[in-house]
Amino acid sequence: MSARVFVGVHGSLGSLQALRRAVAEARERQAVLVAVLAWTPPGGEVAYRRAPCPPLHKVQRELAEQRLTDAFDAALGGIPTGLPVETRVVCGPPGPVLVSLAARPDDLLVVGSGRTGVLRRAFGLQPPVVRHFSMRAACPVLVVPPSAMVRDLRRRPLQRGKASV
Repeated sequence: MSARVFVGVHGSLGSLQALRRAVAEARERQAVLVAVLAWTPPGGEVAYRRAPCPPLHKVQRELAEQRLTDAFDAALGGIPTGLPVETRVVCGPPGPVLVSLAARPDDLLVVGSGRTGVLRRAFGLQPPVVRHFSMRAACPVLVVPPSAMVRDLRRRPLQRGKASV
């Protein structure tokens, strides 16, 4: 069995940062990079089970596959060369999906820190997905903090209607 580095990807700035870090970790460990995009059907799992629509499910899966490809393009300019890479698009909530895939003790799970609102930051609370990983993962979890640019953008209030030259 070869070492594996799993990374949760969905296209946000935080997940792109996590993808870049996961590539570096996989290279350092000489491991297989497994990029995972977990998605749920419109309306959620329960709504889909009540009224399944296979053609819509297929379209949503294809869109998720494209989002994963786009994430590699945005973060790295494409899938990295010289590194074994697997991509997986899985229907389900991200927390349980990633925990079930990264199930060996020698795996590494890399995730972005997620969005934190004012109250969550004030009370030092983790985002729900990160908390899920830290409580249930069978392997080490590396939570990648947002880049300095993202942290700076979060601190600034949005100014609407003003153009700066």
